[in-house]
This record gives sequence, C-alpha cells and structure tokens, in this order.
Amino acid sequence: MASHRRAKQPNTRYASVLTVTAAAAVAMSTQSASADPLPDPNKKGVKAQVDRLYEEATQATEKYNGAKEKADGLEKQVGDLQDAAARKQGELNEMRNRLGSIAAGQYRAGGLDPSIQLLLSTQPDAYLEKASDLDRLSSRQAEELDQFQAQQRQLQQQRTQAARKLKDLEDTRTELGKKKKEIQGKLAEARRLLNTMTAKERASIVAEEDRANRSSARADLGNEASASQRAAAAFNAAKSRVGMPYVWGATGPNSFDCSGLTSWAFRQAGVSIPRTSQAQANVGTRINSMSALKPGDLIIMRSDLSHVGFYAGNGQILHAPKPGAQVRYESIARSGMPFMWGVRIS
Repeated sequence: MASHRRAKQPNTRYASVLTVTAAAAVAMSTQSASADPLPDPNKKGVKAQVDRLYEEATQATEKYNGAKEKADGLEKQVGDLQDAAARKQGELNEMRNRLGSIAAGQYRAGGLDPSIQLLLSTQPDAYLEKASDLDRLSSRQAEELDQFQAQQRQLQQQRTQAARKLKDLEDTRTELGKKKKEIQGKLAEARRLLNTMTAKERASIVAEEDRANRSSARADLGNEASASQRAAAAFNAAKSRVGMPYVWGATGPNSFDCSGLTSWAFRQAGVSIPRTSQAQANVGTRINSMSALKPGDLIIMRSDLSHVGFYAGNGQILHAPKPGAQVRYESIARSGMPFMWGVRIS
C-alpha cells in the first residue's frame, strides 16, 4: 500500500517532487492515460501548464506503447522467417547433393547404348530388371528436381518476406525513438516549469499528491463481487500494487503506466490482454453503463481511449494516473477524465 508520510518542510517536499518527476522523465515506461478534458484554458498558473504537459506525455506514451508492441511482434516474425529460411536452405543443400550423386552415377554407367548393352549381356533378364529400376530412378529424380525448384521458390519468398519485415521493423524503431524523445521532452519541460515555482507553490503540489495517495488507502470500495474469477484475480493483483510509482512504458512489477498495470494484473490471473489502452478497449464484453460495472472490469477513459484502469466499486477507479503519482484508488467523478465504457473479461 502507499506509504503515508507526515508533512515535511517545503524544501524537503520540493526535493521529493523533483525526484519523482526526474525519475519519470528518465525511466522507460508508458501510460495509457491522457487526452480529453485538458486543463481549463481559462485557468492560470504554472500548475495548469504542468498538468497539460503530463497529459500530452501520457498520450505520447500510449503511442509509444503501441509502437513498441508492434516492434516486438516484428522482431519475432523476422526471427521466425530467418529460421525458416535457414532450414529451407539446409534442405535444398541436401537435395542438391542427392541429385548430384545420382547424375554422376548415371554418367559413369552410361557408356553404351542400352540396346547394345542388352545384346552383349550374359543375363538379359537381370539387365531388363536393372533397366526398369533405372527408369524408376529417373522418374524419382525428375520428381526431386521439381521439388528442388519448388523449394527454391519458397526460399526466395521467405527471404523477400523477411526483408520487408526488417524494413517495417526499422521504421517502427525510428518511430519509437521519436516518441521516446517527445515524452522525455515534455517531462523535462514540466520539470523546468516546476523549478520556476515558489517553495510554497511546490509544497502545495506535493501536499495535493500526498492527500490523493492517503485517500487511496481509505477508499470505500463497497462489497460488490467481481463478474468472474479471472477478473477478481486480476483486480486482486492490481490491489497489491497500490503505492507503486507511475513510470511511462513500465509493465511492473514495481512500476507501471496505466495499461502496463492492467495488462500485468491480468497476466497474474493467467489471462493475456493487449498492451495498449486502445486495444484493451476492444476486448471482452463492452459495458456502456457505469452503473452496470463490477469490480475487476476495465474502465476506458477519455475520448481517444488513452487511459485505462480497474473499476474498484463504489464509483472508484484503481489506476496508475500520471507521472509523479502512485498506483492508487480515485473517484471516477473527480479524476477529470470522462468515462467512455467498461470492458468485462470473463
């Protein structure tokens, strides 16, 4: 559970928020939150700008998560294609050796015209039997030649596919690098803005986060049962991570972004779900009414589907909210993110 620290002097609290924010900027992790209601444009002050940067960073994080998932898949496909091509090349080498041996043997045995060989043979019956065997051998050789050519074509196709996948992988890695740079840039800008605030303002921000984390420990979740055993097991796994830090791109077990928490929790329950919040929004059974949610259901937030968490009961969400925050319970109504729909994994 989250640790509950007593209020400290402003300077100490300021050091704490800078440490958390700096860690978020450097660490590799990603979240699935951000986007919809951005801070009120009429709201003044540095904190509104910092909140906006955090939301933009989490949006970019979700895109990073999707690109990384794609890159991981492409790496596996490239490896499989390269392994298959290597095996196919080995089979072709064996066939080439067999065909070469047969051709060499026929060349050595073929000095006389077959009809002359029959006339000179002292055992015509044996010769005719042997000739029949040679005909069958020639037929098998033709089949092997056909197979050899077909295997060559397959090998070329596999190599072409592997080359295309490698190009896709290279492009995806380039996209990953851009997204990572974008996220780190926004978090660095947020840190710079925090450094421009007065000690009192910084202490106020830290106190606000502390209150949110403390209220998480006192969340009234009610007594509703989960919709399925697997959802209950995943929700229990997520509950065990309360107090762990948000880190963009992280999938546990000691730090998470929003979709990293939900995908990790379901893995603990023996269920594989997609990595990103957008993909998680389209699995399982959709629950359109918040009143129909059960603990352990996924909650999809924001119009771009860029945030996900667990419904915890009694109008609460259990999630990894944003940089500088911890995994915690929070009122859905006060989260500042619109509810889109729920997802029930049975």
